[in-house]
Amino acid sequence: MLIDSHAHIQGSEYAGEVDAILTRARTQGVETIIAVGGAGDMSSNTEAIALAERCGDVYATVGMHPHDAKDVGEEELRRLGELTKNQKVIAVGETGLDYYYNHSAHDVQRKIFSRFIDMARATRLPIIVHERDAVNDAMDLLRNEGRGELRGVIHCFTGDYEAARNYLDLGFYLSFTGIITFKNADALRDVVRRVPLEKLLIETDSPYLTPVPYRGKRNEPAFVRFVAETVAALKGIALDEVGRVTTQNTRALFGI
Repeated sequence: MLIDSHAHIQGSEYAGEVDAILTRARTQGVETIIAVGGAGDMSSNTEAIALAERCGDVYATVGMHPHDAKDVGEEELRRLGELTKNQKVIAVGETGLDYYYNHSAHDVQRKIFSRFIDMARATRLPIIVHERDAVNDAMDLLRNEGRGELRGVIHCFTGDYEAARNYLDLGFYLSFTGIITFKNADALRDVVRRVPLEKLLIETDSPYLTPVPYRGKRNEPAFVRFVAETVAALKGIALDEVGRVTTQNTRALFGI
């Protein structure tokens, strides 16, 4: 059994195909999919919830990507706070900091990330963190604003082992994507080897980051199996063990 802990299958890339995508996922042993909100605009959140309400094996999260922090005001935060009350909403996010693309100013990103940290603390929901080229600021906010009360995951982790260890010390899980199957990802594969399986999640980040052998095509939850197989090979353990432990980790974090 596998869980795709981070996918955006509510997006327009899958219009009219969601049922087929869910069927393909199930045939590959993917029993649960977490549809993550916050990619693009507010509609990604309401659409994630609608999908989760329709499909028993899909859960939703609500947030806004750091790229779009500049578009998040008090009204958006209020609406997202209301959405967290839905029974199928299991986390706040995705949210965080992205200093690679700089679609929103750094100070604005930090301000909005701090507000989402507050939301996670207030609702007692775990937080899904997107962090790229911003490890020091992200760590500072999670430590100081989280006040030791946060649970969460660093999604699509691509940092070095020092960053991994620091996040683990905060009690966070690390989630890995199809990037670990890429030819030039030796350093990241070494991090996977060193991170305890008990602190590791797997995801697709669909429709992005499609793993080998389908790299270059649209990603989908069925392909999380390739991520799990790579983790198994790197750690020298059975695929069933990766599935069992990562599923247990995901269920424990998100309460599903």
